[in-house]
This record gives sequence, structure tokens and C-alpha cells, in this order.
Amino acid sequence: MGYDVKLFKLINGDMVIGKWDEANNKINDPAVLQTVPSQQGVQMMILPFGYPFDNDIEGEIDGRHIIYTYKNCPEDISTKYLEAASNLTLSAPSGGLGGLGGSMGGGNVSDISKLLKK
Repeated sequence: MGYDVKLFKLINGDMVIGKWDEANNKINDPAVLQTVPSQQGVQMMILPFGYPFDNDIEGEIDGRHIIYTYKNCPEDISTKYLEAASNLTLSAPSGGLGGLGGSMGGGNVSDISKLLKK
């Protein structure tokens, strides 16, 4: 079963990734994306939306709280989100995820500066 994983900006300013349920106008299993500056450039963390009180990626957010839906979700980020949400490792062709390295699930940090550069 495939999921429609999308990036959203909520009215409170949070950037969220989750499984979009168009029929019910809600985001299932939301996770917060946070950018973190580092010496290597910009890195990103995927955290459960309810962190630190909820350590699992679960729950839902009603669509009325969405201010913006991103047209594209980078495949590397959606793969890391699905790994964190399911606690499974998804295989990737060519032995990597475009330089992201590491795992973003559960608050681990990975370098996404290459995705932000043109």
C-alpha cells in the first residue's frame, strides 16, 4: 500500500511531514521537520509531532490547520520519514540517499545542505 507523503506548513509555523488523507482532509502520523545549523551546513531532524511527550510518530492533524502544502517532497526526506514512522529500513538504490547519511528518525540529525544548494 502506497502513502501520499507530503510536506505542510501549519498555521503555527511548524513544518510537518505526514501521510495525507484527502478523503478525510487530515494528516496522519505527522512528524515535525526542524532545521538545525551545524558546522557542515544545514541539517534536518524528524521528530514525532508530540515530542517530547510522544515518542512515536502517530496521531492526526486536521486539514484546517494547514496554511501551505508543498508541491514536492524530496524522496530522500519521505524515505527517512517512512523509516522513522514504521521502524523499518527501506532499501535505496546506489547505496545511499543522496548524501543525507544517517537516520533522521527519532531526532537523529542528517545533513541536507546538498538539497538546499542549487
